[in-house]
Amino acid sequence: MKVSKVKRNNQKKTKLIKQGVIKKKPNKKIDNIPNVPSNQPKQKVESSEESDDGEDMLGMVDKDDLDFLRKAVTNRSYNIFNKVRRSELDGPKAKKKRTEDEETIENEYEDQIPEDGGKKMKNLLPIKTKRGVIPQQIEEDIESDIGSENPSEEVSEVESDTEHFTLESSELDLSKPISSTQLLVTRNEALRQKKIHIGTLCSGLLENPEEKITNLRSLLTIMDEETEEIFITVRKLVVVSLCEVFKDILPSYEIKNIVGEGVRLKKDTLKLQKFEENLLLYYKKFLQKLEKFGYLLMKKRGDTRTRSEDEVKLGVLAVNTMCDLLVSHPYFNYSQNIAQALVPFLNNPNKAVRDTVKTSFKTIFKEDKKEEITLRILRIINHYLKNHSHNVHVEMLEVLLVLNLQDINLDQGKAQVLKEKKLKAHKSRILQLSKKERKRQKKLKEVEKEMMETKAEENKQMKHKNLTEITKVVFNIYFRILKMSSNTKVLGVCLEGLAKYAHCLNLEFYVDIVNVLDKLLKEDWLGYREKMHCIQTVFAILSGQGEALNLDPIRFYNALYKDLLSTNAASKHSGHMPILLKTLSDALVKRRKKITNRRTVGFVKRLATLSLQLTHDSTLGCLGLIRTIMQHNRSVDILLDFDSSIGEGKFQADLDDPEYSNSASTGLYEMLLLRKHYHPVVGKFASNIASGVPASGEGSLPGEYAKRMKVLVN
Repeated sequence: MKVSKVKRNNQKKTKLIKQGVIKKKPNKKIDNIPNVPSNQPKQKVESSEESDDGEDMLGMVDKDDLDFLRKAVTNRSYNIFNKVRRSELDGPKAKKKRTEDEETIENEYEDQIPEDGGKKMKNLLPIKTKRGVIPQQIEEDIESDIGSENPSEEVSEVESDTEHFTLESSELDLSKPISSTQLLVTRNEALRQKKIHIGTLCSGLLENPEEKITNLRSLLTIMDEETEEIFITVRKLVVVSLCEVFKDILPSYEIKNIVGEGVRLKKDTLKLQKFEENLLLYYKKFLQKLEKFGYLLMKKRGDTRTRSEDEVKLGVLAVNTMCDLLVSHPYFNYSQNIAQALVPFLNNPNKAVRDTVKTSFKTIFKEDKKEEITLRILRIINHYLKNHSHNVHVEMLEVLLVLNLQDINLDQGKAQVLKEKKLKAHKSRILQLSKKERKRQKKLKEVEKEMMETKAEENKQMKHKNLTEITKVVFNIYFRILKMSSNTKVLGVCLEGLAKYAHCLNLEFYVDIVNVLDKLLKEDWLGYREKMHCIQTVFAILSGQGEALNLDPIRFYNALYKDLLSTNAASKHSGHMPILLKTLSDALVKRRKKITNRRTVGFVKRLATLSLQLTHDSTLGCLGLIRTIMQHNRSVDILLDFDSSIGEGKFQADLDDPEYSNSASTGLYEMLLLRKHYHPVVGKFASNIASGVPASGEGSLPGEYAKRMKVLVN
């Protein structure tokens, strides 16, 4: 319906009266009007009935208020009106008009600006009495006033939109030469303002994340700073700040916004849902920027660009931030995407970056209770190795050595699955269930599933299932490397992993693995560490479930005996002593019932010779192993008798076969030298072995030494 012009004007007038813009017109009756003092100016109110847009704002203001505004403008306190929007007073559809009175006020202001800049008047809150408005003013120095305005100005600058810093926007005169000191001061001032801005946004976000979630948008905008002088530093500041913010406000669970159609939600629920959507949106954008910065460290084929040192540092910081977020929130959204972005950095030329990513993955593997994120990361690593033909750095495989696969047996799991299938088939043949019985059985399964959830049985089953899949992926990687890779470093880590997880293998693979390792030992390019890992893997297999196999490991015993003396304190192989001692323990202690006494005596004699050319800690390991062998096999005591007539011939130390070296014809002369060793504990162990390893009495070891050595050997 159309509204008349008069009615529309009345509606506008009523609205302005309610807003307090104009005052209500007094009644014509003057009987009830109180006495007004003569010195009080009369109020002048004009009607706006005949105007479409209403009267001008200046005509609606009282004379006292207009005088107050003029004095405020004259005394230079007009800045308080800069933030007042005219649209808030005139209405959303009103147009700004510049009247002659407003121009008069500006002209008066320009004429009345004081020439002397030493003093200025500051307006205080006016006092309103019955006689009128009494303004209050105070004199202040301009310098002190400027100093006092700094805190408020800083806050206003923080709350305002960010401005790009350039030399043109500073107070420097670019027409003249600029010193480096001036440039540095200007840059530091711009960085200080950015730090205040970033800190204020982050603190507000941490205080109330749901209300201040839009601060993330402002922080992400600051990351797009393009000013050449400060953009790298500003991005670093924002990355570090946002990392700490997200580590604090992100939940430890995955957000899933699943709402059915036509479902009405409560106001609080809608508010929480909106907060979670914004959080996921800004978190995704932050991760995309980190990935972009991180790829500054990656060089593609044909890319000849050289990265500056600042860009490299920014890339390293981005990788570290992604690692921190993945470790702190491994079950939150986009964790798989972060892992997908971090896996290639295990093969980065920068060793510091590789170590950072390796440490973060190891932490996740150790702390992962569900084994879900571990399985995802391993599948990504497996895919990466396939695409790069295993020509990668060793850190890519070293992360696999921390997996906890001690309780996994693939044979047992396979047998259990087959047994369940047979039982189900047998049960289905016996019971031909009706439709009602099938429904009843379905409900019964649902109840059993809920009971399992209350007992956490389902979590255990899922974890065991994930561990089984992890084991399959790990051995798939190891077997493929054994067949295809010629990278000795990667092969060494692969063999080390096989030796550690050999107990998890199926029996049907044991024979093939032993044959492959036997061929590897004959290769000339294989290093000492890789040979030790090959032998260690074989004896780890034969010491566990592989005992049932009909295999003769004599070739591996001979290879171990041959390379035993190649280790000494001055060689580069001295760091491999833990591997060597572990292999000897599997070969001589765990398989003591399946080797001959002559072979055992030969190894003990060579171990004693080896102990003379090692450091004191490695010598203690060898003596502890000799002591353990003598405790389990008393036939080795023949070496304590120095009568050379006892034996089957002359001792031949240069033979590589312990069976035919005639070690029983010699004695442990090395113990006489080791009793005078510079290390007192080595001397005590040598005296104990020379005395026949007594458990008590003269020549026995203190209890603490015996316990520590037992732990070391095992």
